[in-house]
Amino acid sequence: MSLEEKLLEEMKKAMKTNDKIRLSTIRMIRSSSKNKEIELRRKLEDEDIIKVIQGMVRKGEESIEQFQTGGRNDLVEKEKMEIEILKSFLPQPISQEEIIKIIDETIQETQSSSLKDLGKVMKAVMPRLGGKADGKVINQLVKERLSP
Repeated sequence: MSLEEKLLEEMKKAMKTNDKIRLSTIRMIRSSSKNKEIELRRKLEDEDIIKVIQGMVRKGEESIEQFQTGGRNDLVEKEKMEIEILKSFLPQPISQEEIIKIIDETIQETQSSSLKDLGKVMKAVMPRLGGKADGKVINQLVKERLSP
């Protein structure tokens, strides 16, 4: 079952159970995916939808920070619930040890040795970890591995 089909099924379930937050969150995902599809002028693959959802999670986390500084705890709770729903559609994240193992393998494969090779390593690592780890975390770990 593709991610798009799963979203549709979950949306139907949310309608039947009258789960308003889940329903609105899934509708946001489908809407954002449709906008991306129009932008790219092609049907989205599961990886593309995952990237859309990851972007939504990032925006939600930024919103939480803004709401906390503004003292809007009601909105903080709503965003947290939406983020949990969004994350339920993402692949299970892998452990830091597994990330480091993949980074080390990639460093050997690309024969990288210094921070100058950061871009080359990142370019090779990102497709392998495809949505299973945060890009910031990966970047930080690659920098640590390439630093003397």
